[in-house]
Amino acid sequence: MASTDTAVPHVLVLGGTSEARDLAARLAESMPWLRVTTSLAGRVARPRLPVGEVRVGGFGGPEGMARWLREQRVAALIDATHPFAGTISFSAAEAAAAVHVPLLALRRPGWVPSDGDRWTHADSLDDAARLLPGLGERVFLTTGRMGLASFAHLDALWFLVRSVDPPEPPHPPRMETVLDRGPFTLDGERELIRRHRVDVVVTKDSGAAATAPKLTAAREAGVPVLVVRRPATPDGVPVAPDPGSALEWVRERLG
Repeated sequence: MASTDTAVPHVLVLGGTSEARDLAARLAESMPWLRVTTSLAGRVARPRLPVGEVRVGGFGGPEGMARWLREQRVAALIDATHPFAGTISFSAAEAAAAVHVPLLALRRPGWVPSDGDRWTHADSLDDAARLLPGLGERVFLTTGRMGLASFAHLDALWFLVRSVDPPEPPHPPRMETVLDRGPFTLDGERELIRRHRVDVVVTKDSGAAATAPKLTAAREAGVPVLVVRRPATPDGVPVAPDPGSALEWVRERLG
């Protein structure tokens, strides 16, 4: 049962990433007197659960999140969602400002190209779909199942789609699905590109080390990579690059 002691500081972590799970574990170990709740969107059927309390589902927009923050007496809010989960980040910024709760964004750094990389950048999934036909015909699409609709009209291309859960329509008509969850190995990524004769990779700039081996494998094979840039983040929200920095931020405010 959740603690109802209003004297216990309550931290809400907007999660769904490995960094969010890491932070929840660090908070439980180094500040065990805190009440820590991690909120998950509920889009993955069998998510990896963090240490501490867990809530699943949306808040009902910024007003609903503000109400939850107030009712649950949240003392600090950490947005540790995926870099491409843009809507929730803006809702968090609006909700935190409304109820005067300090907010931190935990964002892993983006990827940086290396010598030999053949990268093309796109501003969105729709922009990536527009650029894709000129880059290759056999596509390794690693942008997740939620964005497949942007590529559904590209019936001349063949897609290898990797996602945690089975994708639902609309999606490209010529498609093979690989159900898998990171971290991925370099040898595994090399084999996927070789076996499926991939000639272009499409990815979001998630920045995660767990999914970076595909970039190395593509560079080694001379395969171009279409990288979707991250969406804008709310202005004025401080950013921590890793869970350790986020832990220090919590200590400064609640320690």
